[in-house]
Amino acid sequence: FIDEQGRPGMREQTLDVRIPKGLRQGQQIRLAGQGGPGLGSGEAGDLYLEIEFEPHRLYHVEGRDVFLDVPIAPWEAALGATIEVPTPDAGKVELQVPAGSSGGRKLRLKGKGIPGKVAGDLYVVLKIAVPPADTEAARQAWQALQKAQSFNPRAHFGS
Repeated sequence: FIDEQGRPGMREQTLDVRIPKGLRQGQQIRLAGQGGPGLGSGEAGDLYLEIEFEPHRLYHVEGRDVFLDVPIAPWEAALGATIEVPTPDAGKVELQVPAGSSGGRKLRLKGKGIPGKVAGDLYVVLKIAVPPADTEAARQAWQALQKAQSFNPRAHFGS
């Protein structure tokens, strides 16, 4: 709009905008003719909306790839397991955790990330959840495991 002194001003309005599937964070949508008025009696310019994702409690996005931290028990990491994991759009899927997996290992679900001409991937990042030694039986189980193994997670530090 033009104010009383003939200067372009801002107007507030609500627009229905179709968000195309597969947009990435930081991309822009151009709304032709929805911007401010041009100088003099010029036509309205374009309005650009920048896409920003709300943080999600489970997933985070990097480019077209989606990441999900999944806690697993130490025995699932050591022995291997089939676990259920949630996906952003396909519900829960079964995933095979290979025996001998370490914390931080990334398991890829190809094409389950942000859709597009080339869809991104969903990466399940394994996080080892250690059960508490909060009972005598639990402490004894951990001590038995310690005695049965000659495992030193810091052996690669050297002496």
